[in-house]
Amino acid sequence: MKLLATTIFIVTVVSFDRYDFGRMVPYIFYPTLMTAFSETPYTMLMKKFLIALPFCIFVGISNVIFDRASAFSIYGITVSYGAVSFFTILFRAYLCVTSVLILVSVTPMPDITNSMRRLKLPYIFIVMFEMTYRYIGVLFDEAYSMYIAYSLRSADVRGIALKDTGGFVGQLLLRSFDRADRIYNAMKCRGYALRNFPRDRRKYEPKDLIFCSVTCLFCAAFRVFSVKALLGGPS
Repeated sequence: MKLLATTIFIVTVVSFDRYDFGRMVPYIFYPTLMTAFSETPYTMLMKKFLIALPFCIFVGISNVIFDRASAFSIYGITVSYGAVSFFTILFRAYLCVTSVLILVSVTPMPDITNSMRRLKLPYIFIVMFEMTYRYIGVLFDEAYSMYIAYSLRSADVRGIALKDTGGFVGQLLLRSFDRADRIYNAMKCRGYALRNFPRDRRKYEPKDLIFCSVTCLFCAAFRVFSVKALLGGPS
């Protein structure tokens, strides 16, 4: 149910237009309440979000440059539609990233994949999700080992020289394919077979149904109705 509620929340947030920053503000209730109820460290969420922040800025900065039409003024300062869309992108990314981080921090990975199977998601998607989760740590270890080997062979070079970057990435890709194939074969030898997994027969508890229902209700209500319009302001 947590997976379903998080998915509905993300889909609803993503469905807003790039200028609907005001209508997205009420959705802050979900990560705020979930952070408090789950006792997830807020500093951890912010550190993880800061990793994704440069990509969001790179996507949204072009709107500020090219979309200069005036949206409104605050104390004589004109705010363009590009600036509105830029902050909308950042806020949307914050909502989506924090909701996923909260889900992962309070739910073991086997429970997430079991929920995917109960929701009848495509098998190939579940395989990719599980393999990515299992292998990403190994990938970082492989990159670290290659970096140590490179440093020992190039003591006078700090970091990786630009002329060697292509070869380094190419070798990492080839080693990753080989390592991933060996890991997958080892998983199959230990009984990994997605279609033969025993069906999870655990029943949902009433609190799970209530949580999912309340989340879906609030997401739908905020999507259909504008809080600002209900309070008497322009929609």
